[in-house]
Amino acid sequence: MMTVAVARRLVRSLDQGVSPRRVGAVVNRNVGALRSGASYWLVLLSGFFEPLLYLLSIGVGVGALVGEIPLGDGQVISYAVFVAPAMLAASAMNGALAETTFNFFFKMKYAKTFEAILATPVRPFEVALGELSWAMIRSAFYTAAFLVVMVAFDLAEPWWALAAFPATLLVGLAFGAVGMAASTFMRGWQDFDLLTAAQFSLFLFSGTFSPVGAYPPVLEAMVAATPLFHAVELVRGLALGQVGWGLLGHAAYLLVMVAAGLWLAARRIQRVLCA
Repeated sequence: MMTVAVARRLVRSLDQGVSPRRVGAVVNRNVGALRSGASYWLVLLSGFFEPLLYLLSIGVGVGALVGEIPLGDGQVISYAVFVAPAMLAASAMNGALAETTFNFFFKMKYAKTFEAILATPVRPFEVALGELSWAMIRSAFYTAAFLVVMVAFDLAEPWWALAAFPATLLVGLAFGAVGMAASTFMRGWQDFDLLTAAQFSLFLFSGTFSPVGAYPPVLEAMVAATPLFHAVELVRGLALGQVGWGLLGHAAYLLVMVAAGLWLAARRIQRVLCA
């Protein structure tokens, strides 16, 4: 019922008139800021290399000790092949969250960027769409580069890697929308410690480094309810060519995150900046 209500409110917001030109203006503003800040490119590169180093150290290094991992259908794969799609999903999550949390909060709280934007005909929902679109560009950069590395290391077939790319975009959309909504509740930089702790916990305990079936039943049920678990399962299923109806359930979970996060972020932007 809650999901249906959120979807209806989102459709209502769209019915009020969303201009692609105004959404594009928000994106263009971020592109201009990127061109004028050389340090931002270093941030982009660091976001790509972090999961890559995890893959090389854990997937390849530890993988030599772990050996092979059995999957549910009786298939056996190397540990590096098992970990790589999870690192890909985590890369999409990190790229989207970095843009829609710290950067978004700075623009809203300190730079007063959104106050200036809302003084124009741009509406709060269009600000949210524009910021999420920009976060998707950053997330797509990470995941596309990471997929090239996976193919180069023979950790994924090229066609299945291509099929997994849209799934990574959905992962970025989901976490970007939720991260943007969460940022509107932050009171100061200290509050982001909680977000960072939650993000790292998801990274460690979402079936990233070991099959969820290896967990105790209670912990397995808790992990199966987390958003990164669904992201990892969706990306891993496509990257390994294990396509089934279960992937639709994982995709639906992420779509609900997109709708709920966008709607809440737009409402919070309007309440905080237009009150």
